[in-house]
Amino acid sequence: QVQLVESGGGLVQAGGSLRLSCAASGRTFNSYSMGWFRQAPGKERDFVAAIKWSETSTYYADSVKGRFFISRDNAKNTVDLQMNSLKPEDTAVYYCVAGRYGTIRREEYNYWGQGTQVTVSS
Repeated sequence: QVQLVESGGGLVQAGGSLRLSCAASGRTFNSYSMGWFRQAPGKERDFVAAIKWSETSTYYADSVKGRFFISRDNAKNTVDLQMNSLKPEDTAVYYCVAGRYGTIRREEYNYWGQGTQVTVSS
C-alpha cells in the first residue's frame, strides 16, 4: 500500500520558519516528481512546489518563490519543504504529492498524503 505521510506542521508567528517532511512508503518514488500543494479554508487546493526525480528541476508558485525551498532524498524516499519568512496567508493544510511526470498541475499527481496543518499567526 502506497503511503505519503507528512510531518512538521504547526503554529508559527509571521516571519518564522517551518520545515515540512514527507515520507513515502509502499513503492520507490525515485523516478517520480514529488511536491506540495496547499488548501486554505474555503479555497482551492493550490500548487506550492515540486521537484523532479533527478533533482535538477524545481517548480515554485509565485507566491512562495524566494521563501520556500523544496528538496528530496531519493535514498530515503523523502521530500522536504523549508518554509521561511512565513506569512498569515501561508496558513493552510499542506499536502505531499507524487506523480510520474508531475510539474505544477493537480491532475499530474496520483499519490496524495493526508495533509498537515500550518498556521501562521500575525
